[in-house]
Amino acid sequence: MAGQQFQYDDSGNTFFYFLTSFVGLIVIPATYYLWPRDQNAEQLRLKSLRRVHGRCLWYRLRLMKSQQSIVPTLKKAALLFGWAVFLLLAYKVSKLDREYQEYNPYEDLNLDPDASLAEIKKQYRILSLKYHPDKGGDEATFMRIAKAYAALTNEQSRENWQIYGNPDGPGATSFGIALPAWIVDQKNSMLVLLVYGLAFMVILPVVVGTWWYRSIRYSGDQILINTTQLFMHFMYKTPNMNMKRLTMVLTAAFEFDPRSNKEATIRPTDNIEVPQLIRELGNINVKKKEPPFCYPYSLKARVLVLAHLARMDVSEELEEDQRFVTRKSPALLQEMINVGCQLTMMANSRGGFHAPRLVTIENCMKLTQMTVQGLQESKSPLLQLPHFEEEHLRYCISKKYKVRTLQDLVSLKDSDRRSMLRFLGEEKYDEVIGVLGSFPHITMDTKLQVLDDEDSNNITAGSIVTVTVTLTRKRMVDMFEKEQVSTQCPGEDAANTEEAQGDTSKAKTKVWQNKNKGAKKTAKSKKKKLTKKKATPAPAKTKQANGNVAGNEIATAASSSSAAAAVATTKEEEDEASDKGSESEEGEANKDSPSERDEDSDKQSDTEVDEMAGDDEEEWEALQQSIQRRERALLETKSKVTHPVYSLYFPEEKQEWWWLYIADRRDQTLVSMPYHVCTLKDTEEVELKFPAPSKTGNYQYSVILRSDSYLGLDQIKPLKLEVHEAKAMLDNHPQWDIPDTEEEDEEQEDSDGIEESDDDDEDND
Repeated sequence: MAGQQFQYDDSGNTFFYFLTSFVGLIVIPATYYLWPRDQNAEQLRLKSLRRVHGRCLWYRLRLMKSQQSIVPTLKKAALLFGWAVFLLLAYKVSKLDREYQEYNPYEDLNLDPDASLAEIKKQYRILSLKYHPDKGGDEATFMRIAKAYAALTNEQSRENWQIYGNPDGPGATSFGIALPAWIVDQKNSMLVLLVYGLAFMVILPVVVGTWWYRSIRYSGDQILINTTQLFMHFMYKTPNMNMKRLTMVLTAAFEFDPRSNKEATIRPTDNIEVPQLIRELGNINVKKKEPPFCYPYSLKARVLVLAHLARMDVSEELEEDQRFVTRKSPALLQEMINVGCQLTMMANSRGGFHAPRLVTIENCMKLTQMTVQGLQESKSPLLQLPHFEEEHLRYCISKKYKVRTLQDLVSLKDSDRRSMLRFLGEEKYDEVIGVLGSFPHITMDTKLQVLDDEDSNNITAGSIVTVTVTLTRKRMVDMFEKEQVSTQCPGEDAANTEEAQGDTSKAKTKVWQNKNKGAKKTAKSKKKKLTKKKATPAPAKTKQANGNVAGNEIATAASSSSAAAAVATTKEEEDEASDKGSESEEGEANKDSPSERDEDSDKQSDTEVDEMAGDDEEEWEALQQSIQRRERALLETKSKVTHPVYSLYFPEEKQEWWWLYIADRRDQTLVSMPYHVCTLKDTEEVELKFPAPSKTGNYQYSVILRSDSYLGLDQIKPLKLEVHEAKAMLDNHPQWDIPDTEEEDEEQEDSDGIEESDDDDEDND
């Protein structure tokens, strides 16, 4: 059996192959993931947002960051240096000589491959005389010549050369290690051991330990586990939490403690500036000794949040800390909502403690809106718009306009809106209208059903109810356009209204023709009696083209004549109707034979069966579509980049997200857990599921849509639920009931089969 040999690279050539591959494995993926994206595309995006978001704090900070940041330049320089090293190594490898050469005895003897045996012997004789050691030749060259001669003349050696490539037969397998030989040199052993020990016993454990220690402190949403436990404790302790208490719990998060988060800082100047802000803010429960509300970090964060909501000016040092606290607050409030939902589910499943009240969870949502917009709870939503100040609100809430919300401002006519906002000037007015037009306008459609049930519209006690909510996002500017169209064409609207009324009257004259025959007979007979009794009917009141009623005290002779003509036409219509009614009655009398009645009943039953089959097919198709839609939603990953929020005082670009949930506002409880809609660009379909009440009756719930960014855009839609009694479970399902006759038939068939087999056996005998 051939041996094995391991040898290091003495020349260092193979080491370059290893080094080139190693550098390539680092440089190529790093370039794909770390190469700075196209800065021109980001600049173009910011330029397109400038008209609307130019005054926002996050927009100005983004422009400053893009102008001052040198990180993209450093990334490009590092990646280009890596590519230069990789190309240099690749060039070095391409110039290396190939060490391994295939053994060829003809080359050693300087012969052609088709040389004959006589030519081989003659050439060997000549070369041996020249290179024999006794003749003063080179011993190594002579040994190579002798080996080549033996490989070409000896049958065994020639066979070994042809099979194994070596006249001596299979040799030892050689494994080359692509590391330079100086690494295993005894002189460098201590240095190599030191490097190995430092890399694998110090650096690697420190990196892995640091990553692991940091990862176990945070949840999946990058919130400290200690903060989640703190929120759970206080929400369990105070199920009904007002806004002031909620702000205290929020600012007690460990994200604001420098001992838990290195981004948080406590400055020496805080002892002077924070008390000054406390005096300006007023009562903020400074003397409360309950930990952690009394800790310095919690007090500072609370003061900064309240100053942000009051839109107060702070110093440059505190402004940096305020941006940090404000930037962290929405994610922390979302964690509070998640904790509230977990406690609610635990209370519903286990019992034994009170779940957080609905007002607590809704206060978390409202505080998120307030933080993004930098507004206090009692302030008007109109202050979200640029150039609006407190003193300007008196123009809006006057008796003439009564504008208190964004929707009221949108619904005004353009002339009234310009008149009300005349204090802004033309340029500022256009900016306000542009910002207001970018705000979202959501339409919400709901569909209530019980999936995977025979009757999806029948809600029984304890069944799983699915409310499919379709959200469609448009902009407020679309509402402006609708308002302008409606104000520009009042005459056309009136004409369309009159045409619609005429169409409905025509439709009403045709509706009676589709009723059943019994109703036709009774109606026609009543009309006949009325026409006989009323010889001179009173003139009816008919509306004229100008909208006045005929028969008025100021009516002219033309109006009276038109009324008489109207009476005459009504008489003619009644006569025609009576004639048609008599004809239909005669037709009915002719059809009173039993055979014709049976045919009509058969046709009616066939149509009912067809309608039921069509309804079943539609329900089946709808169910399949919903299942496919849910499967696609699970497989595809949608981007959470929707639409940038207009926020004057928020330090980071925020996307429009929404909360959607079902609640019982009378009992102040959650019916379904809030669903965070993070992918609403144009249209989004959301399924909310909850168990139906265990008792039958009528229930009044509310489907609530809340924004996490804007104030005054929340929507509440009533949801009526009628719960019926659940069907009783059948002990013996009809499909498993086998009639006795079928069992007897099967036994008879078995006995017949046995008899036939016996007869066959007798015949065979």
